[in-house]
Amino acid sequence: MRHSILLISMAGVMVASVASAEECDRNDQTQMGMNICAAQDYAASDAKLNVAYGDIMKRLSDNAGARKLLQDSQRAWIAFRDAECKFASSGVEGGSVQPMIHSGCLQGLTDARVTQLDSYLKCEEGDLSCPVPGQ
Repeated sequence: MRHSILLISMAGVMVASVASAEECDRNDQTQMGMNICAAQDYAASDAKLNVAYGDIMKRLSDNAGARKLLQDSQRAWIAFRDAECKFASSGVEGGSVQPMIHSGCLQGLTDARVTQLDSYLKCEEGDLSCPVPGQ
């Protein structure tokens, strides 16, 4: 199950990787250059997401029920993220700026999810509202 979550998440990275086969040059202000950088920025955020998710799954290794709940939550979040970013970039569908807008949306929502997952990894001892046990 964990692998299917990672595969779903990595599908976005693979799309971003294909779009960003070239190296990002922050000085390149062409639309293609900005699209490449946006895709690579999203890929970096997605890599952080996979680390945070994996760290939580490790901490939940003795709690199959909580692991299942996290998997369900992550699947639902991925579906939301993808639908939201498709909508958010729909105003520029077919335009050269669309990949940058879409990648920027993916990155923003992914960064927010990383922050949320990281907060579960930093709960104070005795925090009963935290679903992830301390180390």
